[in-house]
Amino acid sequence: MTEYARTHGVPSHEEMVGRLSAARRRLVGVAHVTPVLTSRQLDEASGAQVFLKCENLQRMGAFKFRGAWNTISRLPENVRRSGVVAYSSGNHAQAVALAARLHGVPSAIVMPSTAPAAKLAATRGYGAELLFYDQLGEERERLAERTARERGMTLVPPFDHPDIVAGQGSATAELLESHGPLDAVLAPASAPARAAAPRTTAVVAPGPAWAAGRAARSADTSATTATPKVYTSGGTGT
Repeated sequence: MTEYARTHGVPSHEEMVGRLSAARRRLVGVAHVTPVLTSRQLDEASGAQVFLKCENLQRMGAFKFRGAWNTISRLPENVRRSGVVAYSSGNHAQAVALAARLHGVPSAIVMPSTAPAAKLAATRGYGAELLFYDQLGEERERLAERTARERGMTLVPPFDHPDIVAGQGSATAELLESHGPLDAVLAPASAPARAAAPRTTAVVAPGPAWAAGRAARSADTSATTATPKVYTSGGTGT
Protein backbone atom coordinates (compact mmCIF):
# COMPACT_ATOMS: atom_id res chain seq x y z
CA MET A 1 0.00 0.00 0.00
CA THR A 2 1.36 3.45 -0.92
CA GLU A 3 1.95 6.25 1.58
CA TYR A 4 -0.98 8.16 0.05
CA ALA A 5 -3.26 5.18 0.59
CA ARG A 6 -2.21 4.79 4.21
CA THR A 7 -2.58 8.50 4.92
CA HIS A 8 -6.01 8.81 3.30
CA GLY A 9 -7.52 5.55 4.46
CA VAL A 10 -7.69 3.93 1.02
CA PRO A 11 -8.84 0.28 1.39
CA SER A 12 -6.28 -2.46 0.86
CA HIS A 13 -6.32 -4.71 -2.18
CA GLU A 14 -7.72 -7.54 -0.08
CA GLU A 15 -10.54 -5.37 1.22
CA MET A 16 -11.38 -4.17 -2.29
CA VAL A 17 -11.57 -7.75 -3.54
CA GLY A 18 -14.15 -8.44 -0.85
CA ARG A 19 -16.07 -5.28 -1.71
CA LEU A 20 -16.04 -6.22 -5.39
CA SER A 21 -17.45 -9.67 -4.69
CA ALA A 22 -20.21 -8.18 -2.54
CA ALA A 23 -21.00 -5.56 -5.17
CA ARG A 24 -21.38 -8.21 -7.85
CA ARG A 25 -23.91 -10.05 -5.69
CA ARG A 26 -25.92 -6.87 -5.17
CA LEU A 27 -25.98 -6.15 -8.90
CA VAL A 28 -27.28 -9.57 -9.96
CA GLY A 29 -30.64 -9.15 -11.67
CA VAL A 30 -30.35 -5.35 -11.53
CA ALA A 31 -27.45 -4.33 -13.78
CA HIS A 32 -27.19 -5.70 -17.30
CA VAL A 33 -24.37 -8.09 -18.13
CA THR A 34 -23.36 -6.08 -21.16
CA PRO A 35 -22.04 -7.69 -24.35
CA VAL A 36 -18.42 -7.69 -25.50
CA LEU A 37 -17.82 -6.85 -29.16
CA THR A 38 -14.78 -7.00 -31.44
CA SER A 39 -13.73 -5.14 -34.57
CA ARG A 40 -11.35 -6.48 -37.22
CA GLN A 41 -10.54 -2.94 -38.38
CA LEU A 42 -9.79 -1.81 -34.83
CA ASP A 43 -7.52 -4.82 -34.29
CA GLU A 44 -5.63 -4.06 -37.47
CA ALA A 45 -5.30 -0.37 -36.68
CA SER A 46 -4.09 -0.97 -33.13
CA GLY A 47 -1.96 -4.05 -33.70
CA ALA A 48 -3.79 -5.71 -30.84
CA GLN A 49 -6.75 -7.94 -30.14
CA VAL A 50 -9.30 -5.52 -28.72
CA PHE A 51 -12.43 -6.37 -26.77
CA LEU A 52 -15.08 -3.67 -26.33
CA LYS A 53 -17.18 -3.96 -23.18
CA CYS A 54 -20.40 -2.23 -24.27
CA GLU A 55 -21.39 -0.37 -21.12
CA ASN A 56 -23.22 2.08 -23.36
CA LEU A 57 -25.91 -0.65 -23.28
CA GLN A 58 -26.01 -0.58 -19.48
CA ARG A 59 -29.06 0.83 -17.70
CA MET A 60 -29.10 4.64 -18.22
CA GLY A 61 -26.34 4.14 -20.80
CA ALA A 62 -23.14 3.93 -18.76
CA PHE A 63 -21.18 1.86 -16.25
CA LYS A 64 -21.93 4.54 -13.66
CA PHE A 65 -25.17 2.74 -12.80
CA ARG A 66 -23.16 -0.09 -11.22
CA GLY A 67 -21.44 2.12 -8.67
CA ALA A 68 -24.51 4.18 -7.88
CA TRP A 69 -26.66 1.10 -7.26
CA ASN A 70 -24.00 -0.58 -5.14
CA THR A 71 -23.42 2.52 -3.00
CA ILE A 72 -27.09 3.29 -2.40
CA SER A 73 -27.88 -0.38 -1.73
CA ARG A 74 -25.32 -0.44 1.08
CA LEU A 75 -26.94 2.42 2.97
CA PRO A 76 -28.96 1.41 6.04
CA GLU A 77 -32.69 1.57 5.31
CA ASN A 78 -33.33 4.47 7.70
CA VAL A 79 -30.47 6.45 6.11
CA ARG A 80 -31.45 5.62 2.53
CA ARG A 81 -35.05 6.65 3.16
CA SER A 82 -33.92 10.28 3.64
CA GLY A 83 -32.62 10.39 0.08
CA VAL A 84 -29.34 10.93 -1.74
CA VAL A 85 -27.45 13.83 -3.29
CA ALA A 86 -24.91 13.76 -6.11
CA TYR A 87 -22.99 16.20 -8.31
CA SER A 88 -22.33 15.45 -11.95
CA SER A 89 -22.47 16.79 -15.48
CA GLY A 90 -24.43 13.83 -16.77
CA ASN A 91 -23.75 10.10 -16.41
CA HIS A 92 -23.35 9.90 -12.64
CA ALA A 93 -26.36 12.20 -12.32
CA GLN A 94 -28.54 9.80 -14.29
CA ALA A 95 -27.10 6.77 -12.50
CA VAL A 96 -27.86 8.10 -9.02
CA ALA A 97 -31.29 9.36 -10.06
CA LEU A 98 -32.24 5.96 -11.51
CA ALA A 99 -30.80 3.96 -8.61
CA ALA A 100 -32.63 6.20 -6.15
CA ARG A 101 -35.91 5.78 -8.02
CA LEU A 102 -35.51 2.01 -8.08
CA HIS A 103 -34.99 2.12 -4.31
CA GLY A 104 -38.02 4.38 -3.88
CA VAL A 105 -36.07 7.26 -2.32
CA PRO A 106 -35.71 10.94 -3.32
CA SER A 107 -32.64 12.32 -5.05
CA ALA A 108 -31.23 15.81 -5.61
CA ILE A 109 -28.59 16.22 -8.31
CA VAL A 110 -26.24 19.19 -8.58
CA MET A 111 -25.58 19.92 -12.25
CA PRO A 112 -24.56 22.81 -14.51
CA SER A 113 -27.48 24.39 -16.32
CA THR A 114 -25.36 24.07 -19.49
CA ALA A 115 -25.26 20.27 -19.35
CA PRO A 116 -26.56 18.54 -22.50
CA ALA A 117 -30.32 18.88 -22.69
CA ALA A 118 -30.74 15.14 -23.15
CA LYS A 119 -28.90 14.44 -19.89
CA LEU A 120 -30.88 17.06 -18.00
CA ALA A 121 -34.12 15.59 -19.31
CA ALA A 122 -33.06 12.02 -18.50
CA THR A 123 -32.06 12.93 -14.95
CA ARG A 124 -35.38 14.70 -14.41
CA GLY A 125 -37.14 11.77 -16.02
CA TYR A 126 -35.74 9.45 -13.37
CA GLY A 127 -37.41 11.65 -10.75
CA ALA A 128 -34.47 13.71 -9.50
CA GLU A 129 -34.62 17.32 -8.36
CA LEU A 130 -32.02 19.35 -10.27
CA LEU A 131 -29.96 22.04 -8.55
CA PHE A 132 -27.93 24.25 -10.92
CA TYR A 133 -24.77 25.31 -9.15
CA ASP A 134 -23.78 27.83 -11.83
CA GLN A 135 -27.06 29.69 -11.35
CA LEU A 136 -26.86 29.50 -7.56
CA GLY A 137 -23.29 30.85 -7.51
CA GLU A 138 -21.79 28.00 -5.49
CA GLU A 139 -19.20 25.35 -6.28
CA ARG A 140 -20.86 22.06 -7.09
CA GLU A 141 -19.17 20.02 -4.34
CA ARG A 142 -20.02 22.61 -1.70
CA LEU A 143 -23.62 22.90 -2.87
CA ALA A 144 -23.99 19.11 -2.78
CA GLU A 145 -22.45 18.89 0.69
CA ARG A 146 -24.65 21.71 2.01
CA THR A 147 -27.77 20.15 0.50
CA ALA A 148 -26.95 16.80 2.08
CA ARG A 149 -26.31 18.43 5.44
CA GLU A 150 -29.41 20.62 5.48
CA ARG A 151 -31.78 17.91 4.23
CA GLY A 152 -30.27 14.96 6.04
CA MET A 153 -29.49 13.24 2.75
CA THR A 154 -26.46 11.11 1.85
CA LEU A 155 -23.87 12.34 -0.64
CA VAL A 156 -23.02 9.77 -3.35
CA PRO A 157 -19.69 10.88 -4.86
CA PRO A 158 -18.98 10.25 -8.55
CA PHE A 159 -15.74 8.27 -8.19
CA ASP A 160 -13.69 8.64 -4.99
CA HIS A 161 -15.49 6.12 -2.78
CA PRO A 162 -14.73 2.40 -2.37
CA ASP A 163 -18.36 1.36 -2.91
CA ILE A 164 -18.46 3.32 -6.17
CA VAL A 165 -15.18 1.73 -7.28
CA ALA A 166 -16.37 -1.76 -6.34
CA GLY A 167 -19.59 -1.32 -8.28
CA GLN A 168 -17.79 -0.05 -11.37
CA GLY A 169 -15.27 -2.88 -11.06
CA SER A 170 -17.99 -5.42 -11.73
CA ALA A 171 -17.79 -4.47 -15.42
CA THR A 172 -14.16 -5.54 -15.64
CA ALA A 173 -14.83 -8.65 -13.57
CA GLU A 174 -17.44 -9.73 -16.11
CA LEU A 175 -15.01 -9.17 -18.95
CA LEU A 176 -12.22 -11.13 -17.26
CA GLU A 177 -14.56 -14.06 -16.77
CA SER A 178 -15.64 -14.08 -20.40
CA HIS A 179 -12.48 -12.97 -22.23
CA GLY A 180 -9.57 -12.94 -19.77
CA PRO A 181 -6.80 -12.97 -18.99
CA LEU A 182 -5.99 -9.58 -20.50
CA ASP A 183 -2.65 -7.87 -21.03
CA ALA A 184 -3.96 -4.32 -20.74
CA VAL A 185 -7.06 -2.39 -19.76
CA LEU A 186 -7.94 0.97 -21.31
CA ALA A 187 -10.34 2.89 -19.11
CA PRO A 188 -11.21 6.44 -18.00
CA ALA A 189 -9.44 7.71 -14.91
CA SER A 190 -12.48 7.19 -12.67
CA ALA A 191 -13.50 3.83 -14.09
CA PRO A 192 -13.42 0.19 -12.98
CA ALA A 193 -10.20 -1.30 -14.30
CA ARG A 194 -7.94 -1.38 -11.26
CA ALA A 195 -10.49 -2.75 -8.78
CA ALA A 196 -11.12 -5.92 -10.75
CA ALA A 197 -7.80 -6.35 -12.55
CA PRO A 198 -5.01 -5.25 -10.20
CA ARG A 199 -2.36 -7.28 -12.03
CA THR A 200 -3.33 -6.07 -15.49
CA THR A 201 -1.62 -3.03 -17.01
CA ALA A 202 -3.96 -0.04 -16.77
CA VAL A 203 -3.87 2.42 -19.66
CA VAL A 204 -5.72 5.42 -18.32
CA ALA A 205 -7.65 7.82 -20.56
CA PRO A 206 -7.81 11.07 -18.55
CA GLY A 207 -11.26 12.37 -17.71
CA PRO A 208 -12.38 15.36 -15.57
CA ALA A 209 -11.34 13.54 -12.40
CA TRP A 210 -7.77 12.92 -13.55
CA ALA A 211 -5.99 15.97 -12.12
CA ALA A 212 -7.54 15.58 -8.66
CA GLY A 213 -6.96 11.85 -8.48
CA ARG A 214 -3.54 11.54 -10.11
CA ALA A 215 -1.60 11.48 -6.85
CA ALA A 216 -3.69 8.57 -5.60
CA ARG A 217 -3.03 6.28 -8.56
CA SER A 218 -0.02 4.02 -8.50
CA ALA A 219 -0.91 1.88 -11.54
CA ASP A 220 1.60 1.48 -14.36
CA THR A 221 0.05 3.39 -17.26
CA SER A 222 2.16 2.07 -20.13
CA ALA A 223 1.26 -0.93 -22.26
CA THR A 224 4.42 -2.86 -23.12
CA THR A 225 3.04 -6.01 -24.75
CA ALA A 226 3.59 -6.35 -28.51
CA THR A 227 0.08 -7.65 -29.27
CA PRO A 228 -1.94 -7.08 -26.12
CA LYS A 229 -5.52 -8.03 -25.47
CA VAL A 230 -7.19 -4.77 -24.53
CA TYR A 231 -10.40 -3.83 -22.70
CA THR A 232 -11.73 -0.36 -23.37
CA SER A 233 -14.31 1.75 -21.62
CA GLY A 234 -15.66 5.21 -22.35
CA GLY A 235 -13.27 8.08 -21.76
CA THR A 236 -15.45 10.36 -19.69
CA GLY A 237 -15.39 11.22 -16.03
CA THR A 238 -18.53 12.01 -14.05
